[in-house]
Amino acid sequence: MPFETDDYLSRHIKTSGADLSGKIDELAALVMHTASQNLPLYREMLVTVIRMAQADRNRWDAKILLQTMREMENAFAVLERFKRRRKVTVFGSARTPVEHPLYALARELGANLARRDLMVITGAGGGIMAAAHEGAGTDNSLGLNITLPFEQHANPTVGGTDHLLSFHFFFVRKLFFIKEADALVLCPGGFGTLDEALEVLTLIQTGKSPLVPIVLLDEPGGTFWKDALSFMRHQLQDNRYILPSDMHLVRLVDNAEDAAAEIDTFYSNFHSSRWLKDRFVMRMNHVLTDAALDHMNREFADLYLQGRFEQQACCEMELDEPELQQLPRLSFVFNGRDHGRLRELTDFINDKRNWAAPLGVQD
Repeated sequence: MPFETDDYLSRHIKTSGADLSGKIDELAALVMHTASQNLPLYREMLVTVIRMAQADRNRWDAKILLQTMREMENAFAVLERFKRRRKVTVFGSARTPVEHPLYALARELGANLARRDLMVITGAGGGIMAAAHEGAGTDNSLGLNITLPFEQHANPTVGGTDHLLSFHFFFVRKLFFIKEADALVLCPGGFGTLDEALEVLTLIQTGKSPLVPIVLLDEPGGTFWKDALSFMRHQLQDNRYILPSDMHLVRLVDNAEDAAAEIDTFYSNFHSSRWLKDRFVMRMNHVLTDAALDHMNREFADLYLQGRFEQQACCEMELDEPELQQLPRLSFVFNGRDHGRLRELTDFINDKRNWAAPLGVQD
């Protein structure tokens, strides 16, 4: 739903003959620079709280809003320290015993990710979560714990450190699992792990979350994810509940090195993406050859609504991220629907054979 207009908001924050709009503007100007492009957003946040107060919602509704805002603001502040470090969220059963092969596999995964300067995010509990953090070490770990009266306690790697965040609400915690993830690795687990797997797939398939690598990790010879993928193909794909290309959103591996390498490869050329009005922009580490661009315009034409794939430099609308201005861009009018095909396009972009050699460098 689009943001409400200032006129609409102003009509709904007048009480007892007093127009609060001007006072809200004064308050916002007191706490932040008036030239900030975020000023209108914070103004609308203040208006939302005032409208809540005017309606005098019940105490439970008010406490939900307050707790949610507190948890999110605290998480934003803590995670700002790690803003430009890539992070991998690892899911899996908290009940996996230390002697199980999957525990050793998750520990090896954490170590492999840390060697690549990737931080490991887990729910901070035991089992797979403890193993991944153990392998990564505290400096390369982030724990997003849930406050419960039983069971869940932070593992020794992040417990008692400033690399641990605690949440009251599951939905806020789940938001940060996805928001902070540059990749996701899912190990075998129970209802919670399956819930996370399907939610992540749904968010990326529908474009509600940016495209990132999703790796399904099982022990050699394991059938947990093989059986899950078989169900998806026979029941979801064959019945046309999903597109065949949607299956490209996940990759199955059976060792920690391949899991980490899959993430490495995804970011070998692709850097990040964003929407600029009606155009989808993929930032890259390397310029593509003219031949690669021609191939894309023939083989991936189904991804754009009009025009063509175009390479371009940073435009004025992207100046809010100065540290990324030097990266070349691939820009097109994306249909916003076929994210499995977008993953295929990303694989093509990451193929070194499609990169243009830097000036002065020849094969």
